[in-house]
Amino acid sequence: MNIEEARCGGRRPAPGGGHPEPLGALPPRPVHRVLFRQSWHDLVFLHWEADPFEVARLLPSGTAPDLLDGRTYVGLVFFRMYGLAVGRTPPLPHLGTFTEVNVRLYSRDACGRRGVVFRSLDCDRLLPVLVARAGFGLPYRWSRTSRRWHGNRLLYRTRGRGSSRTDAHVRIDVAHESAAPRPLDEFLTCRWGLHERVLGHTYYLPNAHPAWTFRRCGLLGWDASVVAAAGLTPPVDEPVSVLYAPGVPVRFGPPVRLPPGRPGH
Repeated sequence: MNIEEARCGGRRPAPGGGHPEPLGALPPRPVHRVLFRQSWHDLVFLHWEADPFEVARLLPSGTAPDLLDGRTYVGLVFFRMYGLAVGRTPPLPHLGTFTEVNVRLYSRDACGRRGVVFRSLDCDRLLPVLVARAGFGLPYRWSRTSRRWHGNRLLYRTRGRGSSRTDAHVRIDVAHESAAPRPLDEFLTCRWGLHERVLGHTYYLPNAHPAWTFRRCGLLGWDASVVAAAGLTPPVDEPVSVLYAPGVPVRFGPPVRLPPGRPGH
């Protein structure tokens, strides 16, 4: 086994990032060594089609846009983070719980691993913002974020601090009935890691969590100004996918450094 195969978990890297990992409701590999843990609650996913060439320019070296039937997407995701913890230690009190709003793209590397690339992450806790930016290179921003339930209606809102236009909100009506995900929804949500560029190298940070469960929901209103602030063409049409999930516990494993030069730029 050569070095590149070792970095790909024993599989031969595919030129151009071919032979991607199959989509599935459960992670393709376990996370034995836990770097940190957290739980995601009351997730709302909004997605629009995106220009693959525009997306490619925004991805870290060594990755390329992940495509489904020749299309790629930009996601705007709202959720409440609970119980952020390092390794096996107890969750951080207060600082480990916050509302987050992120803009994300969909990537694939030369090992075929599917991931996400975050273009922005808004959070209302300053210390996690500073740690995530310094330790993992993630584009967190200290923003004013909120989540409110009004009966069966859920409202999320974020507003950037200062003069930057980083506002977003979503309002949905959530039913008690479960909803079966479409192939597109599985492509967008069954993601078992993230790609990020840190100190001149691209890394893959794996995660694992139980299978998603979704509930039927209706979109009542939205503002996606953060998408334009993240360097992408702002959406003008209704999202092609709107999902609500009650939540999952998540474990992240140690980062894996990507072989240089493929498949992206």
